[in-house]
Amino acid sequence: MPDKILLEHVLTHLDVLVRLQGESPRADLAPDGAMAAYLKGALQGWSFASFASVGEQCALLATRGEPRVLVHCHLDALQVCEGWTRDPFALSVGEGQVVGLGVCDTRAAAACILAAAQVASRDCALLFTSSEAINASACVPAFIEEHGLPYELVVVAQPTLCRAVLEHRGVVMGEGIFNGVPGHASQARALVDSAAHEAMRWGARALELATSLEHQARYHALSGVGFNLGRVEGGSKHNQIASAMQVEWVLRPLPNQSPEALAARFQALAQRPWRVTWRESFHGPTLPAALGRGQTGAARVERARLHAIHYELDVSDAVNFWTEASLFSQAGVDALALGPGDIARAHTPDEWIPLTQLVKGARAYARLMR
Repeated sequence: MPDKILLEHVLTHLDVLVRLQGESPRADLAPDGAMAAYLKGALQGWSFASFASVGEQCALLATRGEPRVLVHCHLDALQVCEGWTRDPFALSVGEGQVVGLGVCDTRAAAACILAAAQVASRDCALLFTSSEAINASACVPAFIEEHGLPYELVVVAQPTLCRAVLEHRGVVMGEGIFNGVPGHASQARALVDSAAHEAMRWGARALELATSLEHQARYHALSGVGFNLGRVEGGSKHNQIASAMQVEWVLRPLPNQSPEALAARFQALAQRPWRVTWRESFHGPTLPAALGRGQTGAARVERARLHAIHYELDVSDAVNFWTEASLFSQAGVDALALGPGDIARAHTPDEWIPLTQLVKGARAYARLMR
């Protein structure tokens, strides 16, 4: 099929997916939802299975034949951020690019997958989910538990510039609840008893450690641990000793680091550990995930590389961002991430993707189904 006609197919699907407004935390993949209805209409002749994971987070599995490959794409997107100069729910095409909410992460990939499914005929399975963008990723574990993984390879749609990502960082998201002893701030004990002071001391130590690891921790072209303090909240007023402070943080371990061990190292920096409660809200393994039983990371990367070569996919270096490919890898199946677009454009105002990436993405997915 000529590139121009293939691009028209992709844009037709993408226009609908953007207009359906599947904003996080819910892409309407319920069995009677508009998103599910559109996907089923676009995949004539496929068989379907719907399931729910948590609350309104739903998923749809489409199967053709007896597939050896599963292609997974999440359809939820982050809520609209400030700075948009056009309607985020109306696809805008011009100057060699397309603009719309979630087009880069990852509705353009979904449109490419649908277009590829229409021009290729190989047996394949397609999994569409609705829980990645809110950092819950509840649909994938629910799918694995309910359906298993009878596949040789899982390809997860993410903005990788249409190159196969075989390795990426893990991610640990959590919070620390620091406790203090309230009272008037004029008392000398405020220096010790304030939860705010306790949290800031830990934060300073954590930032110092993260800075030192920028030069000590390396994996190929990647370095450091990707530490970030996302939100600090608590206390009441300037002249009262803070009784509680909440600090939200995220760590992104290198592919050769243990997420659990790295999180424990940072948490151990609290000066008075009995005055802080740690809660981890999300734990995402590295890609490939550590399995033990003699399955080294290098061996698993090499198997994924052979899959990429077989399907004529360009291979990327290890990347900083996390993907749900690691959840499939953790379950024991070979997995990689692949999709159109640049991660630097994801979650930004006027999110856009080049038209050339749409054609390249559709052709890459078609090779998985040819």
